[in-house]
Amino acid sequence: MKFISRMTSGKLATAGLALAIAALMTPATATAGTVSGKGTTIVTPPVEEKPFITGNLSLFYDTHFISYGQDVWGVGNDWGEWFFHPSFELDFQITDSLQFYVNTWADVNDQIEGDIGDYVQEIDVNVGFYYTLDKFKFQLGYGSWNYASQTEHIIDGKVTYTDGLINPFVAVHGRVGIDIPGYDEGVVAQVGVAPSTALGPVTLSFPVTVSFDTDGFHAGDGGFAYVSAGVGASIPIHKQISLSIGATYYHTQDDVIPNADEDFVVGSAGVVFTF
Repeated sequence: MKFISRMTSGKLATAGLALAIAALMTPATATAGTVSGKGTTIVTPPVEEKPFITGNLSLFYDTHFISYGQDVWGVGNDWGEWFFHPSFELDFQITDSLQFYVNTWADVNDQIEGDIGDYVQEIDVNVGFYYTLDKFKFQLGYGSWNYASQTEHIIDGKVTYTDGLINPFVAVHGRVGIDIPGYDEGVVAQVGVAPSTALGPVTLSFPVTVSFDTDGFHAGDGGFAYVSAGVGASIPIHKQISLSIGATYYHTQDDVIPNADEDFVVGSAGVVFTF
């Protein structure tokens, strides 16, 4: 915005007009944002555009493989096993609010000889969309989960309200195809919160989830399935690299999810690369 002082004296008005004409005939030397003889120019910084492609690579060591409350390998409270869970995701910024994602995740362990590879027990591929509206984030996706010589087909939906305090969410996980006896197509419904806070450069999170199954989803009855509460820490070691550690307590309902133990604690540690 430019401001020109109003002159009330005839002499000042004449002098001002002469100066204005001279200024128009002289090459300008003032740069944007500096004060010139004609006033102050305010420059609005350009809005930084979101990159079209972002992504992350995660490499995690876990004490268990937990799938929606199910202790898949029946570890229970024994922390003597190891499970390597790498994952990779690409996100494509379609619009300011809409992202398309594709990711893959694997379960690698020595529990049995895998039919995918010696230690590779499962490889999942997921595709879908994220949509952001103000503080709401919506997710809708499809998953192809490959293990035990068969494919489980998944539809996922989630709504998160990122209020910066408790970040509540509701999620629906639907199984629309499976060939394992005793496990049925069905739905897992979840509600929870994921509060987080910064402690210096470290981000702490405290997720809590309550989950419900339809009958036969985990080879058990329908109803309340489990509640979990955890604590996690993300520690930056580079602009695009962070360490992540955490522990989560699970209480599961044994007639809905027949686990080795109803109550157990899961540990996790890994490194995350973002780009």
